[in-house]
Amino acid sequence: CNITCSRLENLVVGTAGLRFHASIPLDAHGKPLGVLNVASTDWEELAEDDLELLYTVGDLVSIAVERARLFNKSVELGAVEERNRLARELHDTLAQGLAAIALKLETVDALLEAGIKADRVRDTVQQALIATRANLEEARRSVLDLRAAPLEGKSLVDALNELVVECARKGKLDVRFDHVDASHPLPARVEIGIYRIVQEALTNVVRHAHAEQASVQLIVMPEKIELTITDDGVGFDPTHIPEGHYGLIGINERVRLLGGQVLVNACPGEGTSLEIKMSLESRL
Repeated sequence: CNITCSRLENLVVGTAGLRFHASIPLDAHGKPLGVLNVASTDWEELAEDDLELLYTVGDLVSIAVERARLFNKSVELGAVEERNRLARELHDTLAQGLAAIALKLETVDALLEAGIKADRVRDTVQQALIATRANLEEARRSVLDLRAAPLEGKSLVDALNELVVECARKGKLDVRFDHVDASHPLPARVEIGIYRIVQEALTNVVRHAHAEQASVQLIVMPEKIELTITDDGVGFDPTHIPEGHYGLIGINERVRLLGGQVLVNACPGEGTSLEIKMSLESRL
C-alpha cells in the first residue's frame, strides 16, 4: 500500500509505490529552517548508522540553506549601501552644484533687468556653463561608480593602486599607497567594502581637505585588517561634522556593516587621519 503524509502532498512525482518515509528537521542556531523528507519504494528498518547519516545530511543541508540566506541578505545590504552612497553623492555634489548654477542664472536675470553691459552678463553666463559641465561630469561619475565593478578581474591591491593614481590626477595632490600582506584574497564583500571606503575617503580629501599630500595604508593580518587614510589638509573638528561632509557618515556606515570601527583623528589646521580596524575571524 502507499504511504500518506501531509509532508508529501506536494511531491512532484506523487506518492505511488512509496512505502518508507522519514523527516529530518533542519535548523540553524536553534532557528527552524524547514524539513528534509526522505522517501523510498523499499521498506527497511533504519539502523542507528542510517539515522546518523540522515541527520548528518540534514545538518549539511541546513548549513547550505543558512549560507544561501546570509548571502542573499549581504547582497540586499550591498544594494542598500549603494543607494545610500548615491543619496549622499547627490546631496554632497549635484544638489549643491545645481544650487550654484541657479544662483548664477538668477544673477544673469538681475543683470539683464538692470541693463548691465553685455560683457559682464556674458561672464556670468560663462561661469554658469562651467558649473553645469562640472555638475554633468559629477553625475556621470556617480552613475559609473554605481555600474562599474572596480574589482572585476583585478586584485584589491591593483584596484586600489588605480584608484590612488586617479585621485592624485583629479585632485592634483601627491597620494601614496602602502600595503602589507594585502595580496592575499579576502572575502568579496570585504574587498568591495575596503575599496568603497578608500574611494569615499579620498573623495573627501579632494573635495574638502585642500591637501597637498595623502596616504593610504592597508595591513592584512590573519585575524584582522587595519586601514589608515591620512592627509595634510585643513582638518576639522570631529565632534562637529562640517556641512557637506556626508562621505564620513558613509564611511562609518560601511565599516559598521563590516563589523569594524573607525577612529577619526582630526584638528582644524592639522590634517585628518582615519584609522579603521575590522575583524576577519567571522568572515573567512
